[in-house]
Amino acid sequence: MKYAAILTAVAALAQQGLATSVSGTPVGFAASATGGGSAAAVTPTSTTELVSYLGDDEARVIVLTQTFDFTGTEGTTTATGCAPWGTASGCQLAINADDWCDNYESSAPSVSVTYDNAGTLGITVNSNKSLIGVGTSGVIKGKGLRMVSGVSNIIIQNIAVTDINPEYVWGGDAITLDDADLVWIDHVTTARIGRQHYVLGTSADNRVSITNNYIDGESEYSATCDNHHYWNVYLDGSSDKVTFSGNYLYKTSGRAPKVQDNTYLHIYNNYWNDNSGHAFEIGSGGYVLAEGNYFEDVDTVLETDSFEGALFSSDSASSTCSSYIGRSCVANTNGGDLTGTSTTVLSDLADDSLPTPSAASTDPATSAGQGNL
Repeated sequence: MKYAAILTAVAALAQQGLATSVSGTPVGFAASATGGGSAAAVTPTSTTELVSYLGDDEARVIVLTQTFDFTGTEGTTTATGCAPWGTASGCQLAINADDWCDNYESSAPSVSVTYDNAGTLGITVNSNKSLIGVGTSGVIKGKGLRMVSGVSNIIIQNIAVTDINPEYVWGGDAITLDDADLVWIDHVTTARIGRQHYVLGTSADNRVSITNNYIDGESEYSATCDNHHYWNVYLDGSSDKVTFSGNYLYKTSGRAPKVQDNTYLHIYNNYWNDNSGHAFEIGSGGYVLAEGNYFEDVDTVLETDSFEGALFSSDSASSTCSSYIGRSCVANTNGGDLTGTSTTVLSDLADDSLPTPSAASTDPATSAGQGNL
């Protein structure tokens, strides 16, 4: 009995040690991110403490061992919004943020909306932070995370961000970057989000790696009124370089991802499952190298009507890549219209040390998201 108790204590200490440090190392454009480094771990126990640790000027390793529920912490607002997609059960309504209903959806019926204020603006995350969850216990509910205004060197790993005004477009985003650099987001689950799961704004987000995450688009409310979330990954940058790999995108219907405005995206070894609309939307200034991805039950892989960017991608391996990036490009599976031969993309990425994808598979479905380190 005594021996068994000692083993149990040792195992608990080992688990604690694992939980208070980042697992693995970043890949891709944010490969040099170190986050809070070797700073002593802190474990917040209240929403106030969590906000303070994330927003202060100290290098920190912040360990989440519980759910931090922001719902109701900042009150609610009742206002006039609109119903751009109708008022049927399951259709998202919209908050009139920045007069969006007035300017862009003026013909939509006006409706009353009541939303939680906490969700509309994420928690400020300052530079040199590691935010890591223990097992599946680290959850931020009702509020997202926001990295803006020149912050850098941030790691977010093994947490969940959930339930941000899911009834309403403009109800809030899960992960926001705008004018940030060296950010690694890994094994994060996002679910039931009002607007974007991931949004990179119009200012430069120089080096970002989004890896092994679970974008759960299943929701009672959606812009497509079919329980498939439309607002998923929005990459609208200015000299952004983004690695997007090993992610599982489930029950989406659009913007998965949308890429434009001088954003370079290396997107590989991801798995899309059950998309009722389109996955890729590539606008002007979007430069995309897509390889080793797997698409299953996706209505439209690439929205061709609005395609204005540059793309290198196909369902066949390509030796063309060798003279630019030093290796053949890896084939996608079931890529449909996701075909492009732009060597501009390859040329522009030639000086970067791009990771080498494995063959396309459905592995991300079981290895992505919180609890799958």
